[in-house]
Amino acid sequence: MRGREEIALSFDANPGLTAPQQRRAAGFVTPQPQFRTPMMPSSGGGQGGTSGLPFLSFDLGASSSAPPPRVGSYGGGNGGFASFEDEAPLLEELGINPRQIAQKTFAVLNPLRANADLHEDGDLSGPFVFCLLFGLCQLLAGKFHFGIILGWGSLASLFLYVVFNLLAGRNGSLDLYRCCSLVGYCVIPMIIFSALSIFIPQGGPLSFTLGLLTILWCTRSCTSLLVVLAPCADEHKFLVAYACVIIYSAFAMLVIF
Repeated sequence: MRGREEIALSFDANPGLTAPQQRRAAGFVTPQPQFRTPMMPSSGGGQGGTSGLPFLSFDLGASSSAPPPRVGSYGGGNGGFASFEDEAPLLEELGINPRQIAQKTFAVLNPLRANADLHEDGDLSGPFVFCLLFGLCQLLAGKFHFGIILGWGSLASLFLYVVFNLLAGRNGSLDLYRCCSLVGYCVIPMIIFSALSIFIPQGGPLSFTLGLLTILWCTRSCTSLLVVLAPCADEHKFLVAYACVIIYSAFAMLVIF
């Protein structure tokens, strides 16, 4: 009887529990699971030593004493980058040789002597600069011809290239790159004529006379260089000169009119 009374009292002490929970409370106590915090061993290497922080271990003393990674420096040492003094100039990396451009310019300005050794290696940096100078002189005269000059220069180089290779046949050795270089460098007298035309009346007899002399100058320079550079151009010298007259007459008309 006493045991039953104790069970009844325990049921009355927890009125919020359901019947199954009251039965379990009366019979036994459910054991609670025990969670143990894992402890990581310290990096010190001592026997049985553990870190005071769970999950992670921070060894600030070891990380601060480690030397930083070395990166290659500008000293020219093993594995390092080259110094700025050892690098090539920017113009040389771009393939621009100002000294060679100046020598080719003075060679074109001398119509009585053609130095073909300088024009053996063609370049487009000099002709591009001269086309810009030609357009600048035209701009000072009130004419905006930059696109026309570049377009006519490209078509003129292609025209001279096709004409010469048709005349030479299988023996033609003139490439388009060298042809563009020759046409561009031989336009230098036309730049002088364009600069002088700013100070003289356009369409007058003086302008036509200077234009005719400039055409002959440009034709003489381009034909002489082309004959020396191409081995078979001597046989078709006058036909090549006729093509050059057509090319530089078109540039002269931009200046006169």
